[in-house]
Amino acid sequence: MLSKPGPVTLLLVLTGVTGLIDAVSYLRLGHVFVANMTGNVVFLGLSFYPGSGLDPLASAVAIVAFLAGALAGGRLATHVTDRRRWLVVAFAVQAAVLALVAVGMAVDVLPDLATLVPLAAAFGLQNATVRRLAVRDLTTTVLTQTLTGLAADSVLAGSDGQNSTRRVWSVVVMFAGAAIGALLLRVTAAGVVALAAVLVLLVCVGFARTPERALSGR
Repeated sequence: MLSKPGPVTLLLVLTGVTGLIDAVSYLRLGHVFVANMTGNVVFLGLSFYPGSGLDPLASAVAIVAFLAGALAGGRLATHVTDRRRWLVVAFAVQAAVLALVAVGMAVDVLPDLATLVPLAAAFGLQNATVRRLAVRDLTTTVLTQTLTGLAADSVLAGSDGQNSTRRVWSVVVMFAGAAIGALLLRVTAAGVVALAAVLVLLVCVGFARTPERALSGR
């Protein structure tokens, strides 16, 4: 029988998905992120520089859609009291949204700006869900605090280096996701989004099989 993956492994998969999709959004949808909102806020400010090549509308749309997805994720967590069911529903919805976007991209019916909306909303949902799950050092989308903790809590800094392994894996997996996404984009953008949808669906199945006692934040 296959062993059941724990929350840490599943969140690392979502971290890789972030790299995949941000590769698509940045390289194909107008230099904008759909998961990393820190980057979009900075891009929005930098767009005031003449000739920056940055589209303030794209950044603004991504931020608003992300907030809408995060709001939906917060409401879902509040209204679905069963922890496992909440996680399964959240990631099933995210996988479905990604799958629909992949189909839309494959048949070329979605303009770039329209593609940003469901993608950013899907990652707002992911962020809100992961935040409520509260597994330390695994936000799945932002690595600033992860890298800070890796250095500041290391043995070299006089600490015990706790959680260093998961921090390193988080960085490696996001890098790998972005690199794989960039390479696959040379063949198909829709295929990258479809791959992300499959991975999120696997995460959904993984949480469905995770014992309730293992779903408390650590």
